[in-house]
Amino acid sequence: MSNFINSSIGKKLIMSISGLFLIVFLLVHLTANLFLLGGSDAFNLSAHFMGTNPVIQIMQPVLALGFLFHIVYSLIVQFKNWASRPVKYAKVNQKEASTWVSRNMIWLGIFVLAFLTLHILNFYWKLQFGEIGTVVVNGEKMENAYALVAGLFTEGGTLAYIYSGIYIIGFIALGLHLHHALWSSFQTIGWSNIKWRKILTVIGDIYAILIAVGFSIIPIYFLFIR
Repeated sequence: MSNFINSSIGKKLIMSISGLFLIVFLLVHLTANLFLLGGSDAFNLSAHFMGTNPVIQIMQPVLALGFLFHIVYSLIVQFKNWASRPVKYAKVNQKEASTWVSRNMIWLGIFVLAFLTLHILNFYWKLQFGEIGTVVVNGEKMENAYALVAGLFTEGGTLAYIYSGIYIIGFIALGLHLHHALWSSFQTIGWSNIKWRKILTVIGDIYAILIAVGFSIIPIYFLFIR
């Protein structure tokens, strides 16, 4: 078993399975965040539900841990690969054998990790440990999560535009990462062949665009529409 886990196929399988946690987590997260477009009451109710529903409370940490494991494990594998190559291989034209995204998955992943760290500090950390104020919706008292998000993208003048730009670039990078990750994960697991490869590639493209555009709409909405 240990030989399989340490093999190239084993590492790819672990990366693929943990990557699927990332795919599901982002879809759940995007669904909740799109309630921002419905106004303060809609989003605060959504955030309150996500923060108090027992099923969500169990599912979200599991998905988040799988997400975190995927990032950390991919970095460990990549660093080990770099360390095991003291002598440079003969140069080949990789552009003919692979896409730019597949060749730069690790750098996209590192950029996304830095972006997510900023995101956690701006939102999750403040929601869990900061004082963000409360609001009453439908007779129930809850945290004013909407004000926290709206404040980041609307207050501070130029800083709001900088944060919005960082978030849009971050989610575009995440979309590019997902573009390659989804079909690649299913291929590694063995759920892909010549026929399904085309279908999964299209599904991966649609999903990547959905995540990149869906999350990017939020700062754009607060800057120019709200």
